[in-house]
Amino acid sequence: MKIAEYFKKNAVFLPLMPFNKNDSLVQILKKNWLNEKKTARTYRDLAEIEKNPRKKEILLKLAQTEEQHALRWEKELAALGQSCSEKTSRFKRILEKWLNQNLGFKNVIQRMERTEEQDKVRYLQQKALFKESAEIVQLLEEMAKEEKSHAGILHNLPRETPFTENITENILAREKWHGRGGNWITDSIYGINDGLGAVFGIVSGVAGATENQTHYILISGLAGMIASSLSMGAGAYLAAKSQKEVYEAEISKEKREIEENPQEEIEEMALFYQLQGFNEEEAKWISEKLYQKPEHFLSAMVSSELGLSHASFPNPWRACLSASLSTALGAFIPLTPFFFLSGIWAISLSFFISLVAHFLVGAAKTLITGRSWLSSGLEMTVVGIIEAVVTYTLGLLFRLPA
Repeated sequence: MKIAEYFKKNAVFLPLMPFNKNDSLVQILKKNWLNEKKTARTYRDLAEIEKNPRKKEILLKLAQTEEQHALRWEKELAALGQSCSEKTSRFKRILEKWLNQNLGFKNVIQRMERTEEQDKVRYLQQKALFKESAEIVQLLEEMAKEEKSHAGILHNLPRETPFTENITENILAREKWHGRGGNWITDSIYGINDGLGAVFGIVSGVAGATENQTHYILISGLAGMIASSLSMGAGAYLAAKSQKEVYEAEISKEKREIEENPQEEIEEMALFYQLQGFNEEEAKWISEKLYQKPEHFLSAMVSSELGLSHASFPNPWRACLSASLSTALGAFIPLTPFFFLSGIWAISLSFFISLVAHFLVGAAKTLITGRSWLSSGLEMTVVGIIEAVVTYTLGLLFRLPA
């Protein structure tokens, strides 16, 4: 049964996360189509500048698969009498391509790996919409499986170290870079966001309560900056320490599984390499060769199955320093004008540069979330405006007597 037939028969309008509660089936299918088109474009953008023939081939194959997915959704929408058109300006497309090709191969691949995982989850969730149609459920399961396969391929795709002729060297080289991606970047972005939001609120509230008296604003703002940076640093340290302990526990568990069921683990390892494009014989040979060196086999297994390596373990002290300094930096932004201005001019300039900073931080968060930089930036800007209005109004309500 085709989706169009199922739609007409059952009049499905059931929303599922991560969709908007008002989404109809048509809107859901259009989102599926759009996501596949965007993903395919990203792979082609990367392939366009990739010099390594092997990596270029992998990226182009991934793009072709995503385009096939998009074509399937396009056909389903056409059967519903719906056309597919993407409203993307030329400037937006140029900017999108520039970002894909200049943010660093490693960063973009990490973002795409998360996107593939999200697509897999989305397709599995959509199965509930068509639980009475085995054909459609099978289609969604196949797409989810392919998205999972893509995530696995990206997970094991060398990002900094080039392919070597020796297959085993490729695997061991991969372990050196895998998982290093951006923990400190994540801490820094959210640290700046936290510091900026907290102290911007303090500045607005105190300005409202004291009729923009610079002395009080600076004292309260600096106190808030110090408190926020220390709090964020301590939180980042404890979180990284706990995460490291969890990683170590997962690796110990995987080590026990290898010792108890070696043949099963060898076969599982071989499957991961088949996903990368090796044939069955090559994948089996690699897996058995690695098993002869238990430490290397364990390292490759936890990397492929769990996405972990010792290089990926978070450093608590680095996380603490990154979070503390970035929070202090974000918190300092709203205070800057008060060092050389006072009164309404200082609060006005603080408001302006803080909103600009909110937008930039929101746009920067897309390096982690994979969302649209414009919508994320505007979202943060709106949050900043609401924050300023609420805290300034609160300050006015509790204004100190002259």
